[in-house]
Amino acid sequence: MAGIAEVARVAGVSKATASRAITGSGYVSHATRTRVLEAASALGYAPSTSAVSLATGRTQNVGVIIPYVDRWFFAEVLEGIQDSLLREGYDLTLYDARPGTPGRKRVFEDFLARKTFDGLIAIGLEPDDHELDRLVAIGRPVVSVVGEAGPTTSLVTLDDQHAARRATEHLLELGHTRIAFLGGGGADGAHVDHDRLLGYHATMREAGLAPWHLPSPVTLPGGYAAAADLLGDVRARPTGIVGTCDEVAIGAVIAARRLGISVPSSLSVVGIDNHEYAEMFSLTTLEQRPQEQGSKAAELLLAQLRSPGAAPVQLHLQATLIMRNSTAPPLGAASASVS
Repeated sequence: MAGIAEVARVAGVSKATASRAITGSGYVSHATRTRVLEAASALGYAPSTSAVSLATGRTQNVGVIIPYVDRWFFAEVLEGIQDSLLREGYDLTLYDARPGTPGRKRVFEDFLARKTFDGLIAIGLEPDDHELDRLVAIGRPVVSVVGEAGPTTSLVTLDDQHAARRATEHLLELGHTRIAFLGGGGADGAHVDHDRLLGYHATMREAGLAPWHLPSPVTLPGGYAAAADLLGDVRARPTGIVGTCDEVAIGAVIAARRLGISVPSSLSVVGIDNHEYAEMFSLTTLEQRPQEQGSKAAELLLAQLRSPGAAPVQLHLQATLIMRNSTAPPLGAASASVS
């Protein structure tokens, strides 16, 4: 493989100029940079990561903190981050930091302090543990996906209150009044579920209706177990359910079917996310696009690395209602306006 000296010889410049042109570490005219890059491409030259690091003072590496690598949303966000970083020539170091575990504590107290990266993307930070403050103290640019933003950090997140409001409004518009919110209420995914629950509560109260929350783990089995208990009481059964996420909502659909409750004629269920299983269960849902969130987070971080003085950016994305076959007017409803 050709070295920098061969690239410089073919381009007709010094090794120092060739290095500046390739790494972007100093001024080189546009024409010279183009000539050097063309020579490098023709010779198959690829600068080593260590060489770029020495020239620019950067590692070309981004740390990514993720609470769960085996869950749909987080895996999708990670894919979006990785695609964008690789496209720009960056590596990533992945920290699998499950909430409430000793491993997560070690990530924040030990591994991140080594500073072997140019910036950080953190997914699902825990506000109560002041995790954002710990990351900012490291002195590297930080972008959060889901969670909180500080005065110097950027954020990409779904407007979760809006998503829950829209899901609840959809059932109200169909004519439902006995609407339960299923899921959340624990430490698992607390920030997202808290905001979604707030959106549901506000919408129900504005409609003059009493909120009805049944906590459950934010998983398909958790939604199934909670819904089976809720729907098993024939005398006090809702006609509509808003799931804090699609997995919980799908669990409710399965529970209803096993109890002989027809969806949607006897029970309407709406979720939030547009999970990969949502189409399979014909679930009406509010679609968010986690890959897009990951990609935007990476782009914000790279922009901050290029322009360190730039102001932080907060992106609050809004979900889109996708109508499928899990929602309908309640039995006996005279009419309903369908959005």
